This record gives sequence, C-alpha cells and structure tokens, in this order.
Amino acid sequence: MQPLSIGLVADPAKPTQIVRGFEEHHSKGDDDRHAWNVEVLSEPFTVACESTDTVLSRLTDRGREHDWDLVVGLTELPLRDDDGRYLLIETDQQQRTAVMSLPALGGLRLHRRGRHALDELLRSMADPAADDDHRVPLPRRSGRWRLLLGMVLANRPWLLVPGLKSALVAALTTGAIATINSTVWLLAGSLDWWRLILATIVSLALVVGWLVVDGELWDRPEDDSARARERSRLYNTSTLITLTAGASICYLALYVLNLAWAMFVLDPAVMGGYLQQSLGYQDLFVLAWFVASAATVGGALGSGLESDEAIRAAAYSKREEKRRERLAEDR
Repeated sequence: MQPLSIGLVADPAKPTQIVRGFEEHHSKGDDDRHAWNVEVLSEPFTVACESTDTVLSRLTDRGREHDWDLVVGLTELPLRDDDGRYLLIETDQQQRTAVMSLPALGGLRLHRRGRHALDELLRSMADPAADDDHRVPLPRRSGRWRLLLGMVLANRPWLLVPGLKSALVAALTTGAIATINSTVWLLAGSLDWWRLILATIVSLALVVGWLVVDGELWDRPEDDSARARERSRLYNTSTLITLTAGASICYLALYVLNLAWAMFVLDPAVMGGYLQQSLGYQDLFVLAWFVASAATVGGALGSGLESDEAIRAAAYSKREEKRRERLAEDR
C-alpha cells in the first residue's frame, strides 16, 4: 500500500509546536499509522479572520506545490463561516484539504487536545468512504468565550513578565524605598480594605492602559463592515485580558518581594514606637499591599515593554502585522 503523503501547514509559534509534536509522535508510530508520511511546513498562511474558502484555497495550492495527498492547516487565528459562526474545523473533501483553528479548542491542555483533534481529522480525511465536506462550528452561546480563552492562552500572558523586566526593577526600587517610609506606614494603616482593593484595580488599569498606548496594541477595523468590527473587538478583548493577566502576575510577584523585604528589614515594634501606634507583623501584609499598588504606578508606569517579542506575545494585531509582512515578502 502506497503511504499517504500528508502536509501539515502551521502558523509560527504554538501551532508549529503542536504539529512538530504530532510529527514526532507519529514517527514513533504503531501499526495503524505506517501508511502516513507526514511533512510539516511552518508559515503564516492565514491573514485576519479570512473566509475559510480563501484559507482552503491557499492550502490547496501548497498541497499541489509539494505533491501532498492530504493538506491540513493549523492556525492560531479565529475562523468564521459565511453565517458568522466561529469554526473549529472546515474541510474540503474534494480537494482533500482542511483547516483547524487552534484557539477554538479552548486553550486547556492545548498540546494534547490539538494532537488528538489533528489525528481524528486526518483519519477522517484519509477514509475513502468520506466524501462529504466536514465542518465543526462552535456553539453559538459558549463558543465565543471558549474561543476567547483559547486566544488569551495562545497569547501566553506569562511572557509579559520578562518583557516588563525594566518596569519590575523600577517598581521594586520604588517599593523598597517606600517600605521604610513612615508616611507610607501611616497611609497604609489608615486605608480601609475597599480602598486597598480599589488601589489595586486602578494601578493595574493604569499599567494596562499605558501598555496599550505605548505598544500601539489597539486594533482598529480595516473597514466599516460588521465582520471587521467583530474581529477588532475580539482581538482587543483578548489583548486586554492578556495584558491584565500579565500585569497581575507582575503585581503578585511585586507584592511577595515587597513583603519579604519588609519582614527582613523592618521591626513593627520599632516603627510602632516611632509612630506612637501599636503595630505587629500582620500590619506588614497591609503595608506590602499598599506599596505594591503605589510602586506599580510610580515605578512601572512609563517603562513600557522591552521587546517586540513581548508585544507580539500580547496582541493578535501585532502578530497579524507580522503575518502580512511575511506574506508580502513571499509574494
């Protein structure tokens, strides 16, 4: 039996990692996989929320160039049909081509779920009895939230932490000085819990707002169509959630470091005697909380992101620009 030549075309970054893992897993193989010959091609084959017909046509051209029997594209962008529903999978059985949207898997256990979905899709396409096109739409009610979760996790918000290294250093310096300031102790002790929560929210909002402005991360519709506006809303929502998650990780790290510093250098009894108040070590937790909020604004605001990689990790719109540049170069 002649082995099937299968081409896997993947967007750079996470989709490529998944198909590489699938290729490695397949190479170890078992008896029911020996008839597959898998080849991986990493390139940005999708641009914006294109129609699936355009994506499938581009994949078909790639299949003809490489003489593949089956072609599957794996993208980190959302895909929509003509009715506006978001899709997980769209196939053209006649051309033996399919495309799968990675964020539509929801993001949790992404590598395992991605390889499993890819394996099931290839088995279905390799079945000679399967003549009909196959489409897997997301549920109308929960599909958008599932897609949004997948997009946020694909953005990898934890990568913002090294991207905000200079901001963290500035905030830590500010916090270290503020911790030993008696006025800061008085302010922290005078604030109610709801004011501390509000200070946290405001400090994170200011940082996220500054990062959006500084990194030019806000996506604007290319035209006035409903599809373009929906695409921008989805991109901007995922960007804001990603930045908020990344800033929150930095905030928690700042809080822990400030608390450790305060416990190391401060004696609440000494500071209480100086302020003529009864203070204990439990007050250090409130102090570190207030200092983290103040240092986040005073130290991090204006520092910005350090690298283009951090920007691309935070926003779909920036990665989209990179795709367009690469596609223009290829053409």
